[in-house]
Amino acid sequence: MFKKLSNGCVALVNRFLPDPFIFCIILTIIVFVAAMPLTGQGPMDMINAWGNGVWGLLAFSMQMALVLVLGSAFANAPAIKKIVSRIAALAKNPTQGIIVVTFFSLIACWINWGFGLVVGAILAKEIARQVDGIDYRLLIASAYSGFVIWHAGFSGSIPLALATPGAEALAAATGGAVTEPISTSLTIFAPYNLIMLLIILVCLPFINAKMHPSPDQVVTVDRNLLVEEVEEHKTPVTPAEKIENSVIVSAIIALAGIVYLVFYFANNGFNLSLNIVNLIFLTLGIIFHKTPIGYVNAISAATKGAAGIILQFPFYAGIMAMMTAPSVATGLSLAAVISNWFVAIATPITFPLFTFLSAGVVNFFVPSGGGQWAVQGPIMMPAGAELGVSPALTGMGIAWGDAWTNMVQPFWALPALGIAGLSARDIMGYCLITLFFVGIVVCGGFLVVGMLGLA
Repeated sequence: MFKKLSNGCVALVNRFLPDPFIFCIILTIIVFVAAMPLTGQGPMDMINAWGNGVWGLLAFSMQMALVLVLGSAFANAPAIKKIVSRIAALAKNPTQGIIVVTFFSLIACWINWGFGLVVGAILAKEIARQVDGIDYRLLIASAYSGFVIWHAGFSGSIPLALATPGAEALAAATGGAVTEPISTSLTIFAPYNLIMLLIILVCLPFINAKMHPSPDQVVTVDRNLLVEEVEEHKTPVTPAEKIENSVIVSAIIALAGIVYLVFYFANNGFNLSLNIVNLIFLTLGIIFHKTPIGYVNAISAATKGAAGIILQFPFYAGIMAMMTAPSVATGLSLAAVISNWFVAIATPITFPLFTFLSAGVVNFFVPSGGGQWAVQGPIMMPAGAELGVSPALTGMGIAWGDAWTNMVQPFWALPALGIAGLSARDIMGYCLITLFFVGIVVCGGFLVVGMLGLA
């Protein structure tokens, strides 16, 4: 029965899900058409919003491309390959392979989402090399499924924003509902959040394993395609070649990175921003590849999977701009209309649930944690305060919704797909099952919290 459901989802996605770029264009059209009647804006208003916003994520696009490139280069260092290979060796058959990659991806994404996206996909490729008869599509889908909990973990941008001191910034982000920092003990480490995480951590690896196709339907990958090119080590002869192969040159720049990171963590605590994650990958990559030219070659090989990010992120920036563009006449944006509709039908008991669901809808069109917070924070936080709902709980409702629908939004799968050499159509059918399961867990969790009066 369970296998039939997953096979049905895979068939549905294979039939109707287009390439992620086409999906992005379809979302652009939907937002363009829907925003006009719902906000009272005209076609030129939407075109201007789109054109003004299309380059709004350039810095973020570069950060994401570097997450993929630097993470891949680091993971392909010989010493790291050995560690990944040992973890992969824990799996002796297809079922164990799916369980191992799901479990480690969940843990890695809970620690840091950028790290988890890259490491999960690389571990999946190594398991595909070692385990016979394992479905490669499900393996990569399982690696990506760990991303569903990222916003409830250490790198969750919304709980971290709420915990950051600064009365003016907090008030601006929350529509005046919050002016004092909210401790992560009330968000990331709140009992209800940890319970939901534990249920997912225990159950999801086995749910993914249950989806493994029967032997006659398994899609494997040619292992020759997974073999990395072996570097040819030539004895350096010229002064230029000696510098390129100098361990001392690598050591100097790596030392600079280490010193900066030590001072950063000493002054800021364990605050892993995207830039810091990339600097860690950069420094470790230089160290583990030993020579400058070795690292250059690793980076060159890793850049091949970044094409989707470079092409699609400007379009999502345009979508986000149209979603958040307010009408001159009404002051409403399309994102505000969606959020307000959920607020209008909520009660103190159901508000956390509806916050989660509304965030899941908005995330289709604004697949960025920071963008999601900018859109929904000023709307949902004051509404929750009026109903007597804890601002920490409202914030986590937005955070969970932002992470949840990533399972059917190809945007965040691009780094994993780039590493794996697959398309979104290959994995999203399996991710639908993750969406259903996590949706049930989180909806149930927020309803229980509301019913027990913990809101």
